[in-house]
Amino acid sequence: MCLAVPLKIIEVNGNKALAEKAGVKLEIDVRFINKAKKGDYVLVHAGFAIQRVDVDSAREIEEAGERLGKYLGK
Repeated sequence: MCLAVPLKIIEVNGNKALAEKAGVKLEIDVRFINKAKKGDYVLVHAGFAIQRVDVDSAREIEEAGERLGKYLGK
């Protein structure tokens, strides 16, 4: 099973980008995203952006993760 996390791109430099969530920044590879740009929300797995998502989908995924964490006692 794969788990991808939604992150917001804050800077793009070629195939690399700086993305963040809740103030935590991570360098990611965006080579699989056509014309990735600042402000895009992407799903990231193993350091690679694998899909662009809209802001509502990103929120839904984050909320589902929070509910799962509570269910698992994390």
